Amino acid sequence: MRQQPEKSLRQRALEYLSKREYAAAELAQKLKAYASETDDIAALIADFKTRGWLSDARYAEQMVHARQAKFGAARVANELREKGVDDVLVAEAVAVLQVNEVERASEVWRKKFKASPTTREDWAKQARFLQSRGFTFDVIKKILNRHAEDDSAEDHH
Repeated sequence: MRQQPEKSLRQRALEYLSKREYAAAELAQKLKAYASETDDIAALIADFKTRGWLSDARYAEQMVHARQAKFGAARVANELREKGVDDVLVAEAVAVLQVNEVERASEVWRKKFKASPTTREDWAKQARFLQSRGFTFDVIKKILNRHAEDDSAEDHH
């Protein structure tokens, strides 16, 4: 059996990018495992950015699109920061998500819970769930209080 020639760092980077978007810092981290002392990962990343093959803005946009149905702005922002995305891009992503945060939180809540909280324990459980998904306490209060009001209004008819 013939041994495959060692892939260049450039080839590896292109393979990663052909599968999905990466943040620059994330891609650099993945490439470190394969780099030799002569490899210049920073130069490779800079070259890919110049060519438009690698874009933190595109990565952030894709992450927002993929995560918005399940997660709040805080959770998405945290994930972007963990991947090394610049604070300016994180702020832009959060701004996009906050436009319809209450509607998205309501949808996430509706998929998980069939009924409004009737006890303090239920309220706390549902609030913790929404908080774990990255929704702010203000949004959580709006959702849980709105659904509780809707239920009590239905009871009076």
